[in-house]
Amino acid sequence: MTITDRRTRWLALIVLCLGDLMIVLDTTIVNVALPSIRTDLGFSETSLAWVVNAYLLTFGGFLLLGGRLGDLFGHRRLFVSGIALFTAASLACGLSTSQGMLVTARAVQGLGGAVVSAVALSLIMMLFTDPTERTKAMGFFGFVMAAGGSIGVLLGGVLTDTLTWHWVFLVNLPIGAAVFALTFALIPGGRGRGRAKVDLAGAATVTLSLMLAVYAVVNGNGVGWTTTRTIGLLAAAAALMVAFVVIESRVSSPLVPLRLFKLRNVSTANVIGVLWAAAMFSSFFLSALYLQLVLGYKPLDVGLTFLPANLIMAVFSIGLSAKIVMRFGIKRPIAAGMTLVALGLLLFVRAPVDGNVLIDVVPAMIVFGIGAGLAFNPVLLAAMSDVEQSEAGLASGVVNTAFMMGGALGLAVLASLAASRTNSLRANGENALVALNGGYHLAFAIGALFALAAGVAATVFLREAKPAHEAAREPAFAEN
Repeated sequence: MTITDRRTRWLALIVLCLGDLMIVLDTTIVNVALPSIRTDLGFSETSLAWVVNAYLLTFGGFLLLGGRLGDLFGHRRLFVSGIALFTAASLACGLSTSQGMLVTARAVQGLGGAVVSAVALSLIMMLFTDPTERTKAMGFFGFVMAAGGSIGVLLGGVLTDTLTWHWVFLVNLPIGAAVFALTFALIPGGRGRGRAKVDLAGAATVTLSLMLAVYAVVNGNGVGWTTTRTIGLLAAAAALMVAFVVIESRVSSPLVPLRLFKLRNVSTANVIGVLWAAAMFSSFFLSALYLQLVLGYKPLDVGLTFLPANLIMAVFSIGLSAKIVMRFGIKRPIAAGMTLVALGLLLFVRAPVDGNVLIDVVPAMIVFGIGAGLAFNPVLLAAMSDVEQSEAGLASGVVNTAFMMGGALGLAVLASLAASRTNSLRANGENALVALNGGYHLAFAIGALFALAAGVAATVFLREAKPAHEAAREPAFAEN
C-alpha cells in the first residue's frame, strides 16, 4: 500500500462524507425555515408537515431499494446518480413558488438521498479493507453524520435569517457539484452484478401505502375522520401494506426479508425505532414552530437553541455510547435514553406562551439530547445482534427504514392532533397564541408516551444476545 493510495482513500472518504452530509442536513436544516415557508407559500399548520414528510417517505421507502440498485448497476454509478438527482431537486426546492412544486421537489430529494445513503457505506467498505483503517473510517463517517444535525439547525437559522428560506436548499448546489466531480477523480468505478434482482413491486407498494396513510392523517381534520375519503384512503393504505407483505413472502429477492422479523431483537428494535422516530421528528418540528410562532424568535435564534441537543448527540456518537454499551449492555441504555427523551418532551408540555428560552426550552433540549444520544447506537446494535455478520447491513437498513417511516407517520399524527386541539381551544374562546400553544402541548405529551412505550418495549422484549463488549466493537452507523 503506497502513501498515495492511502491519501487517495481518505480523500475519497471525505467526498463520500460530504455527499452524505447533504442528505443529513436536509433532515434538520428545513425545520427552522418552516414558519417562513408557511407564510410565503400559504401552507396550513397541518399541510406544512408535508414539507418534511415528502422527504422522509421517499427516503425511507427507497433506502433498501437503493442498495439493491447499487449491486445491479455499480455503487459509484448509483452514488453520482443519486447526488445529481438530489442536487437538481434541491435547485427545484429553492426555486419553488407553490406548495405543490416544493412538496414534489422534496419527494425527489428523498429519492436521491436514499440512493446516496444506501451506497455510501458500501463504497467505504470497498475502499477500506484493512480492519483497523475501516474502523477509523467508519468512526469518522459516523461522527460527520451525527454532526450534520448540529450543522443543519445552525445553518438553517443563519440562511433563513440573513437571506431567505430558499437558500436552505440552494446551499446544496455547490456541494453537490463538487462531490459529483470529485467522485469520478477519487472513487474507483466497478461493474455491478448484472443478474441481481430488484424488488420494484415491494418498494412501490410499501411507499404508496405509507404515503396514502400519511395523507389521510394529515388531511383528517380538514375533511373529517369518518368521511368516505379518509376511510377510503386508510383502507387503500392497509390493502397496499398487505400486498407488500404478500410480495415479500413470495419473491426470490425481497426488499425486506420477512424472516428477519422472526428474530426477537430485530423485531423489537424496529418497533422501538418507529416509536422513537415518531417522538423525535415531531419534537423538532413542533419545537421549531413553538419558538417562532409562540415566542417570536428569529430563525437564527431557533438554530442556536437546537444546537445543544445536536452537539450532545454528536458527542455520544464518537465513542461515549460504545463505552456505555460495553459497561451496561443494550437494554438499559435504550430504556434510560427513552425515559430521558420522554422527560425532555414533558418539559415542553409546561412551556408557557410567554416562556423564557433558557428556562423553558434549553433544559428540555439538553435532556432530550442526552436521551437520544444514549439510546441511538444501542438500538442499531439491537437490530443487528441476532443476525449473521453478512446480514448486518441489511438489518441496519431495515431499522433505518422503520425509523424514517415512523418519523413520517408520527409527525403526521401529532401535527394533526395539535391542529385539532388548537381549533377546539379557539372554538372555546381562547386567544390565538394560547390555543396554538395548547395544541403543541398535546402533541408533546403524546410524543412523550411514544418514547416511554419504546423504553418499555426495550425493557420487556430485548435480550442481550451477545456480550456487550463484542457488540460495542461492531461498527453500527446509520443516518440521523
